Amino acid sequence: MNSLEKAMSLIASAGDSKSHSMEAIACAKEGRFEDAHACIERARHAMISAHDQQTDLIRGEVEGRGEAVTLLMVHAQDHLNGALLMREMAEEFVVLYQTLIGKEGG
Repeated sequence: MNSLEKAMSLIASAGDSKSHSMEAIACAKEGRFEDAHACIERARHAMISAHDQQTDLIRGEVEGRGEAVTLLMVHAQDHLNGALLMREMAEEFVVLYQTLIGKEGG
């Protein structure tokens, strides 16, 4: 896989994770907590893929096979960081909505 393909693959995996996280928040907002937790799990799996790709890039650099630092690769890392943050926030939002909706219902 060339550098362009690696960056695009990382962007795609991070984007999948972020999308699942956003879906989790939407489900929680509607009180669909089982669906929300399933979305969080899908976000985690997509993030594992993205993280594995990042680890391979780092390992390659340590072993002297590093990729060129291009704007696209920087963009891919930015997507990864955004997706990580979004998943963490989604997890918190799901708990928050469960607490708020649970109190309203009780």
